[in-house]
Amino acid sequence: MENLDWASLGFNYTKTDWNVRCSFRDGKWGELEFSDSEYIPMHISAACLHYGLELFEGLKAFRGADGKVRLFRAEENAKRMQASARKLCLPVPSIELFVEACEEVVRRNERFIPPYGTGASFYLRPLLIGSNAVLGVRPATEATLIVFGTPVGAYFKEGIKPISVLLDREFDRAAPRGTGEVKVGGNYASSIYSGERAHKAGFSNVLYVDAAERKYIEECGAANFFGIKDGCYVTPKSGSILPSITNKSLRQLAEHLGLKVEERAVPIEELSTFEEAGACGTAAVISPIGKIVDMQTGDIYNFGNEVGEWSMKMYNALQDIQYGRAEDVFGWTREVVL
Repeated sequence: MENLDWASLGFNYTKTDWNVRCSFRDGKWGELEFSDSEYIPMHISAACLHYGLELFEGLKAFRGADGKVRLFRAEENAKRMQASARKLCLPVPSIELFVEACEEVVRRNERFIPPYGTGASFYLRPLLIGSNAVLGVRPATEATLIVFGTPVGAYFKEGIKPISVLLDREFDRAAPRGTGEVKVGGNYASSIYSGERAHKAGFSNVLYVDAAERKYIEECGAANFFGIKDGCYVTPKSGSILPSITNKSLRQLAEHLGLKVEERAVPIEELSTFEEAGACGTAAVISPIGKIVDMQTGDIYNFGNEVGEWSMKMYNALQDIQYGRAEDVFGWTREVVL
């Protein structure tokens, strides 16, 4: 795309040429359809609009140092979408359907895949919505799977830097035994208010605690939290935390690099013992945390103004695999034949 300034791209939507759609009707999925429209024809009583029967995923394709285009862990996103669909009683797309739709979006928008060396990538957003008309509360009998993509810029344009995070004990992101462990829009809607409050106070993100006992660390905004101490990568484990594919990858990389890994309950008081801390997710890979401020108690947990050694090692190792600069010893990427 000669008219796109790859270096100035943010994490924002840019129109591309094609998106892919597939409908579930009469008990079965149809064929993939291709559209150049950015809009969805929808009934005013569609299940997704009234009862929140919608879910989504996020993953990336990368143009590598060798010129090849690779999708990162698309099968894992497909499995997570299946788990989300089951939780919302929506029709469940197969892994094959999900991956094929993603690959078609990459192929048909090849000119929007950023060149290697720009730090940019091609973000895919698969969306599954209950599309039949309902009035009473009940499962959707029809659904639409849509996958679109857009080029996004390097998350850290001036280099990876630690962020400030506000620990919020007042608001909850997700309830125990609710939908916190699946990727549905309602989880994000419930975080908007506290997130905006944190941003106005000068913080980049919010760290939530568990809604039941209010004693344990859960998610960091829309990302998973991790801390490093005594040669160990520690990340919270809870039934209301979304299983981040980036976090899953970092745990494997941490072991590969020589760290121990613990996935367990993390008490708030343990924050003071970590040498490094970070948030991890698809958009940034790792957002290192410089400090956490407890909004209610005023306690401040400092992790330094520089990116920690292990955080930097894991960030670089994951990016090297995504951009094809290192051997993919884990089998995480799949080449898209253009």
